[in-house]
Amino acid sequence: MDLTSVISFLGAAVLLTLMPGPDNLFVLAQSIAQDKKAGIATALGLCSGLIAHITAAAIGISAIVYQSAVAFAIVKYAGAAYLLYLACQSFRAGGGSFDLKARRALDYPSLYKRGVIMNLLNPKVSLFFLALFPQFIDYSAGSISLQMIGYGFLFIIQALVIFSLISVFAGEIGRFLNRSPAMSRKLNVLQGALFTLIGISIAFGEK
Repeated sequence: MDLTSVISFLGAAVLLTLMPGPDNLFVLAQSIAQDKKAGIATALGLCSGLIAHITAAAIGISAIVYQSAVAFAIVKYAGAAYLLYLACQSFRAGGGSFDLKARRALDYPSLYKRGVIMNLLNPKVSLFFLALFPQFIDYSAGSISLQMIGYGFLFIIQALVIFSLISVFAGEIGRFLNRSPAMSRKLNVLQGALFTLIGISIAFGEK
C-alpha cells in the first residue's frame, strides 16, 4: 500500500460514501427524527458491521455467498424484512401521542445494534468491497488479504467521519423541527418512509 494508492483509495471511498445509499440515508433518518447522538450511535453500528463484510471479502466468503443464489437471497430478504419492521415501528410512533420524555430517553446501545444488524443483513456491502478493493491492490506487494483489510479499515475511518458529520448537521435540522409536536410525529412518518424505501431497494435491487 503506497501513499499514492492510499490517497486514490480515500478519494474514491469518500465519493462513494457521500453518494445517497442505504447507510447514509439510515443515519440521516435517525438523526433528523431523534438527534445527532442517535445518528452517531447508528453510524458506529454500521461501521462495526463493515468489519464483518471486510473480513468476509478478504478471506473469500463474500465470493462464495455471491455464487450461491440461495444464500444471497436469504441474507438480502432478511435485511429487507428487518428494515420494513423498523418502518412499521416508525409509522406507529408517528400515529401515536407525542411524548417528549420518551423521545429524550433514547436507547443508544439499541441504535448501535440496529446499525450493526442492518449492515450485516445487506450482502451488497460485501460485493461492493469485492468490486472496489481489486482496483487498488498491488499483487506484487505481499498478502492480498492483508491489503484488503488495510483498505477496509481506511474505508471505515472515513465513513465514520462522514456519517458523524451527517449526524451533526441532520441533528440540528431535527432539533429545530422537533420543537413542534405535530412536526415531530411527521418526522417519524418520514423516517418510516425512508426505512421502507431502503428495504425495497435492498429487496428488489440487482446483485
